[in-house]
Amino acid sequence: MSQTFKTFLISTVAAVAFCGTPQAETLDEALGLAYQNNPTLLAARAALRAVDESVPIALSGWRPTLSLNGNVSRTRSETQILSGVPTAGAVFGGGTTLRTSQTVVAQVRQPLFRGFETVAGTSQARAQVLAQRARLQSSEAQVLLDAASAYIDVIRDQAVVELQRNNVQVLTRQFEATNDRFNVGEITKTDVAQAQARLEGSKASLIQAESDLARSRAAYENSVGKPPEALTSPDVAKGLPTGVSEAVDTAIKSNPAFVAADFSAQAAQDGIDVTRADLLPTIDLEAQYQKGWDTVADKSRAETKQARAILTVPIYQAGAEYARLRQSKHTAGQRRLEADQARLDARENSTAAYKAYEATTASIVSLKSQIEASSIALEGVQREAEVGSRTVLDVLDAEQELLNARVNLVRAQRTQLVASYQLLSTMGKLTAETLGLKVAAYDPTAHYDDVRFKVIGSTTEADKDAKGTK
Repeated sequence: MSQTFKTFLISTVAAVAFCGTPQAETLDEALGLAYQNNPTLLAARAALRAVDESVPIALSGWRPTLSLNGNVSRTRSETQILSGVPTAGAVFGGGTTLRTSQTVVAQVRQPLFRGFETVAGTSQARAQVLAQRARLQSSEAQVLLDAASAYIDVIRDQAVVELQRNNVQVLTRQFEATNDRFNVGEITKTDVAQAQARLEGSKASLIQAESDLARSRAAYENSVGKPPEALTSPDVAKGLPTGVSEAVDTAIKSNPAFVAADFSAQAAQDGIDVTRADLLPTIDLEAQYQKGWDTVADKSRAETKQARAILTVPIYQAGAEYARLRQSKHTAGQRRLEADQARLDARENSTAAYKAYEATTASIVSLKSQIEASSIALEGVQREAEVGSRTVLDVLDAEQELLNARVNLVRAQRTQLVASYQLLSTMGKLTAETLGLKVAAYDPTAHYDDVRFKVIGSTTEADKDAKGTK
């Protein structure tokens, strides 16, 4: 971090300190708040918990099902016994009977063979969970990157506002001095107009800089969850690679987008076996116990016990099962190609991020030299203007060049800082754990371990984040 940038930042923070002396807030603290409270990240955790449930759903294919059915019926019977004489109304006897019957049926069904659907479905569900964990890591990296960018943007825009404000003050004094020189006949009205034009332009630049700062503050509150207070100047991210090859090698193994795509391809491959199970026979074992009261006649009882093995062989299902199988094969091919592209993207993005960081680091050195040279040039032009060998426009141009160099340095330092975090993100290393944030880390395996073999219950201990923010 350059001394020039820190000087502008300190002056800005000092001005804020007179308005209530807020407590300084570091970048790590801001990232910790985003990690704990950002709704996007909380939603990604909820999405992972939802996908976790696909594993117990798949495992349920191994387990029996138990059902209990109760039935109560009311029957009214009317009978007539004819006398046998072929005359109208010749009824010998009969009557009306009312009977209430009850039946209870208990049934257990145990799948023995599902055409390997349960095996493939369980493997597919586990791959989907691993893919979703990688997506959660990607969301975490994006949230932390957004928060870091917003934090650094506020610092940059505070420094630019301070630079523009100082420039307005300098040009105001210069405009007044130019007016004084015009009044005594040393310069022309054109010189006054040039000084006034630069002053008005600097005021417009200040207004724009203040607008940019307001926008950055709003983005910070959106990412972190609270307005920025006294932000402190950060350093570049730790754990950066020593070369582009290290960045690429890490990215093609650990980039969360690639990891997610790779596991999604594996899940799609398992999906082929899940679909193929529709073509294979199934075997189930079923046991049933039935007991009835008054089902045949009053005061009667009936009891039935039954056990049977059920073999189902699909012969023709209108062709839908073959269409689904072909469809699953196409999907698996698509997912594998997407994984290949994600790997190429990881290579490209890590290379670009490293080169961006490398370029901005080098440009900062040149910008510092430019500021030093522009400062010397401005002093020389001002002295020459005092003896009449330089015009007012020459002085204004020299001042503008120095201001531009300082603003460019501030922006380059912002780009360098953000690029360092972007580089970690492409490598899969932008996490709360790798950054060493002092927050309670979210364990993506806790809910999975809680529900993997759960057979009864609709709530878990890991549901806290599902409530979101208020």
